[in-house]
Amino acid sequence: MRFVLRSHRPRILAGLVAAALPIAMFTGAGAASAGPARRTLANSKPSWLIHAQRKSQTAAGSKVDFGVLLGLRDASGAEATLQAISDPSSSRYGDWLTRDEFTARYAPAAADVRAVRSWLTSQGFTLRQTLGGGLYVEASGSAAQVMKTFSTTLSSYTYQGHTVRANTTALSLPAGAPTAVTGVLGLDQGSALKKPATTTLPGPPSGARYGVQPCSAHFGQKIATDKPAAAGQKRPYTVCGYAPQQLQSAYGESSLLKSGVTGKGVTVAITDAYAAPTILKDAQIYNRVHQQPSFGPGQFQQIWPSSFNVYDPEDAQGWYGEETLDVEAVHAMAPGAKVVFVAGADDLSGLDEAWAQTIDNHVADVVTNSWGSAVDDVADLGQSYIDFYQHFSLEAALTGQTVSFSTGDDGDNTAGGTDPAAKTDQFPADLPYVIGAGGTSVAISKSGQRLGEWGWQTAYSALSADGKSWGAPVYSSGGGGGPSQLFSQPFYQQGKVPARIANFYGKPARAIPDISMPGDPNTGFEVGETQEFPDGTYWDQYRIGGTSLSSPLLAGVLAVSYQKVGKPLGFVNPLLYKLLGTSALYDVVAPKQPVLQVRTDYANFLDSSEGYLFRLQTVDTQSSTLHSTPGYDDETGVGTPNGPAFFTALTASRR
Repeated sequence: MRFVLRSHRPRILAGLVAAALPIAMFTGAGAASAGPARRTLANSKPSWLIHAQRKSQTAAGSKVDFGVLLGLRDASGAEATLQAISDPSSSRYGDWLTRDEFTARYAPAAADVRAVRSWLTSQGFTLRQTLGGGLYVEASGSAAQVMKTFSTTLSSYTYQGHTVRANTTALSLPAGAPTAVTGVLGLDQGSALKKPATTTLPGPPSGARYGVQPCSAHFGQKIATDKPAAAGQKRPYTVCGYAPQQLQSAYGESSLLKSGVTGKGVTVAITDAYAAPTILKDAQIYNRVHQQPSFGPGQFQQIWPSSFNVYDPEDAQGWYGEETLDVEAVHAMAPGAKVVFVAGADDLSGLDEAWAQTIDNHVADVVTNSWGSAVDDVADLGQSYIDFYQHFSLEAALTGQTVSFSTGDDGDNTAGGTDPAAKTDQFPADLPYVIGAGGTSVAISKSGQRLGEWGWQTAYSALSADGKSWGAPVYSSGGGGGPSQLFSQPFYQQGKVPARIANFYGKPARAIPDISMPGDPNTGFEVGETQEFPDGTYWDQYRIGGTSLSSPLLAGVLAVSYQKVGKPLGFVNPLLYKLLGTSALYDVVAPKQPVLQVRTDYANFLDSSEGYLFRLQTVDTQSSTLHSTPGYDDETGVGTPNGPAFFTALTASRR
């Protein structure tokens, strides 16, 4: 696989804890006394510093972009309102708040926002945007100003070959600073590789090819007769990559699309870092090759920052593939929807701010995010960062926006059960107010029928040197899932999630995924992108997977659903759990017999000049700690959309 979900905002992990961290639905940044004149922000010193080596102090004149977080007003009231307006059985169902109503009821008081902005200006900082009715005030200044104001030192550190910037001590606020300030974001750059930045985006990425021959046009089509048998029989080659029509058919969209229910009138936003310079051209070629409707005038829009911060050209190019996948996958499932791509200036605070701006400006009905920050470890993430995402995701839910995050591609991070102490799920997918989109392996027949669907947890067996046998299976990757260490069980999961999952850390916790779509790269999606190959730079196709695929596919399905319903369904999680156990959802369970496939790769992942690599995939390996069971499970959530019945059920919910 190439672009599976990875930690696009990677942070140095100081080691994962075996015991649960305190679980709380709303946790402020907190404050501890740092002497009579200053107020310390708890959890504001990066935990990974003890494992890093200080290199040098940040130059005093260096520009630093950061943001100040303010607390919600009446957080418990906001959650109570959300429960009432998102419950399909409530008389208030669907009475989403306007942006002004959210600001008036739950955003920080206007006087507090003015005080924070005035204080930042008095410290010499330049104000940028203010989001969420005052939840987050963006600012910038010199490193010297930052160090003086927050009583810390900014330094560069080396860790595992990376050079990063971070504050060396906990941050504190001076006497007279507004009490409304609960956190500061952007000073700790985590484990992102830092080089001198440029504002110029690089050209297309280096080429790579996946889903190469021999491979199957549909599930089970081409049998690997020249490879060893597995579990007593010859096994098929993996699919070359499913095309839009195959996924549309398998998930019951074909007749809807023909009737004009294509997602028209619905807007889907995609957030990523950076921006692929050839994205619209690539998508239009893809549509033409696969006989899909082209983007019409005004149907595709890009929102860019004023400038980009390119620290590593290869990293930026990696995001091009992510954007390509997201755009083409959304359009494949909702060819009539408007697609808005929102680019972050970088994959650090630039992406955080782009995501928050997308919500605060209500850019779209559905917002899909095929990236994650890190495992849900408060010591690693920092409380301010958690609060930032929690506040803005709550704003989205209250104002009727559907937000989904991919759950990750490492299962529950135990390496297939070999490292139990590492068990954790992915943030921000475990936020209570977003959909955690998990991954499956799907078998689609020649006629476009779903033959079977299983949880995506993959183990690979290597082909012996003599080509006569397969080795022992070794866990590789799979959709993320499990209980959260950060958030207590939300109202919509009560009585729905088995106690063995929810109570893993001692008391009921938020669990993910909520719902799933295809993620296994071996039953993945074919995308087209301009890449730089040894023989030139041109458009070509490759197969791709990961829960980076699951989230945009789900966004497309929801866009079609919303057109059929006639209005956005907003915070859809309570509805999904109400449908648990009904015909609207395909209940994914473990395979009764081993499902095995042979995967083909070029040895150099480019061409056949260096030979081929063959591996045997075990689909939904039971060696993983995540398992698909009847009802809700921590591998696929409530299941997957079950064709026409899913669309009918969502329509009925708004009658």
